[in-house]
Amino acid sequence: MHFLPEELDAYVVNHSEDEPSLLQQLTRETYQKILQPIMLSGPYQGRVLSMISKLKNPKNILELGTFTGYASLCLAEGLQKDGELHTIDVNEELYDFQRKYFDKSEYGNQIFQHLGNAIDIIPKLDKTFDLIFIDADKPNYVNYFHLIIDKLNPGGIIISDNVLWHGKVIEPLDPKDKSTKAVLDYNTLLKEDPRIETVVLPIRDGLTVSRKL
Repeated sequence: MHFLPEELDAYVVNHSEDEPSLLQQLTRETYQKILQPIMLSGPYQGRVLSMISKLKNPKNILELGTFTGYASLCLAEGLQKDGELHTIDVNEELYDFQRKYFDKSEYGNQIFQHLGNAIDIIPKLDKTFDLIFIDADKPNYVNYFHLIIDKLNPGGIIISDNVLWHGKVIEPLDPKDKSTKAVLDYNTLLKEDPRIETVVLPIRDGLTVSRKL
């Protein structure tokens, strides 16, 4: 989604940091070989993720929803030298694709892949995190929040993607549309939970930044 006129959006992109060449390669190969390449974060949102991570300079990052690893590499740019990024995805067919690009980057030995259902994996992670990125199946967003909130350090950041859900959040709700209902419930939770403060950014399909108090 673009919330700005096309020319103004292009100006914003052109006056932001350039996309690293490795991520350009990853994007090309994703579009050539992977179904639903539109799921990529993309160059502008990727630079936003990178900037937030660099500002936070996290020791540990958790990502829910790896896809082809684009956002993982953007977030890894802000890691401390001895930091770790743990990323969870259910699609085993993408595992080797992700690993190839992780190992091409300078962060390969800091990125750890977890294959399976995040609801099962999160409780087994014996770590706390400074930055958590949620970009997985929308019906479980609320469940993910409840699983990760106690693993987020005070002052830690949750970044949530697709919170405007193609603009459907302001349209009449179809009772059969479970994903839109889940996003609406999640957005309300982020707004009302007293443990965090939240701001919604109208970037691409909507990006929420929440800080744990």
